[in-house]
Amino acid sequence: MATLFLDLDRFKVINDTLGHNVGDLLLKSVADRLAESVRHSDSVSRSVEKEENYSFARLGGDEFTVLLTNLREVHDAGKVARRIVEAMAKPFSIEGNEIFVTVSVGIAIFPVDGDSVDALLKNADSAMYHAKEEGRNNFQFYSNTLNAAANERLILEGELRHAVDREEFVVFYQPQIDLRTGGIIGAEALLRWQHPQRGLLHPADFLLAAMDTGLIRAIDEWVLRTACRHNQTWQQRGKMPVCISVNVSNSLFHGNTLLSVVAEALSQTGLTPACLELELTESIAMRNVDASIVMLTTLKAMGVLLSIDDFGTGYSSLSYLQRLPINIVKIDQSFIQDILTQARPAPIVRAIIAMAHSLNLLVLAEGVEQEAQRTLLLEQGCDQAQGYLFGRPMPADAFAALLPLAHLHKAG
Repeated sequence: MATLFLDLDRFKVINDTLGHNVGDLLLKSVADRLAESVRHSDSVSRSVEKEENYSFARLGGDEFTVLLTNLREVHDAGKVARRIVEAMAKPFSIEGNEIFVTVSVGIAIFPVDGDSVDALLKNADSAMYHAKEEGRNNFQFYSNTLNAAANERLILEGELRHAVDREEFVVFYQPQIDLRTGGIIGAEALLRWQHPQRGLLHPADFLLAAMDTGLIRAIDEWVLRTACRHNQTWQQRGKMPVCISVNVSNSLFHGNTLLSVVAEALSQTGLTPACLELELTESIAMRNVDASIVMLTTLKAMGVLLSIDDFGTGYSSLSYLQRLPINIVKIDQSFIQDILTQARPAPIVRAIIAMAHSLNLLVLAEGVEQEAQRTLLLEQGCDQAQGYLFGRPMPADAFAALLPLAHLHKAG
C-alpha cells in the first residue's frame, strides 16, 4: 500500500489572478482528472487488480491524497504518480480561460515509511515538499533524511514570518553601466535576509518558503518601497539621479496591489517615477498576455520604466515583444557566459539587440564578467550591462558611495 500526497503548484496565483470562482472550478476539474488518471492508467491497471483499490480525497485547499492498495512493486506507485503529473500538465479550460497547472507529488510506502495513516500522510507530505524543492512538476519518494529537511523547512517558515515583522531583510544593489560611457546609470535591487543565526542569506535559501507561505508579495512590496526610499535619499544628499530596477514576482504582478503600492511608494518618497524600473520575467508577462498589457500600460502611464528580464529563455518572439509597452530588454546571463567560447550565443545576442532596437527598446546584458565580453557587446550595439565586471551586489551605502555628485555629473 502507498499514499500519494499531491499539491497544485502556485495555485494561489491562479486564485489571485482569475478569482476564487475559477479556482474552485479548477479544483473540481483537477479532482475529476485525478480520478480518471488513477482509474484508467495502463501502467496502473497492470499493477492493481480493481479500481476500488484506489481512493482519493481532497484534504483542503489545493491538496489531495491518493491511496493505492495491492501494489505488487514499490515502483508501481511511481508509475501512478508519473501518470498523474503528466495528466495535470495538460491545459484546463475553465470559463473560457486556458489554465496551465503543475502538481508536486510525494509518495510514502506502507509499512516502511509509516504503519499508520497519520504517519504515511506526514511522510508523503514531506516527500511532496521535496518534489517542490526539486523544481515542482515531479514526484519524489519519502526517505528518512526528509524528516530532518521537513523540520528545517518548518523552522525556516516560522523564522521567515518573524523576519518580516522584525525587519531583518535588507536590499543590496548591483551596479548597471552605460557601455558607451562606462558610467553608472542605475542598479538592480536585490533582496537579502540578515538572519540572526545563519548570517546573510540569498533568495535561493528562502524564496520557495516565501512563496509557499504566501509572504512573497509582502516581501516584494517592502523591497519596492525600500528601493524608492533609498534612491530618493541619495538624491537628497546631492547624488546623481539613477534608475533602480526592482524585480516583481508573479504574485505581486498578477495580484491587486501593485498599482497602489507603486503609487504610494512614489508619493511618500517624492521619487521621480522615471527613477524606478519594474522588472518582470517573460513567463510572468506571458501568463496572461492581455491582463499584462493592461497592467504594463497603466504603469507606464505613471511614468515608471518597465523591463523584461531573462530575455531569450522562454517565449521570446517579436510578435509578443512588440505588444508589451516596455522600455528595456535584458539578455539572460546564460547567453553572455558563452558568448566568447561557443558559436551560437553571439548571433543570438546580436539578433536580440537588433530586434529590440527595431522596437526602440534599450538592451541590457546580464552576467558580464570579462572585459572581452564587454568589448564584444559594445561592438554589437548593446546599450547597458550588469555583472561582476562592474561590481557585485553591495549594501546601499556602498552603492551610494559610487554615485557621483549631481552637480559634478552635470559639469562633466
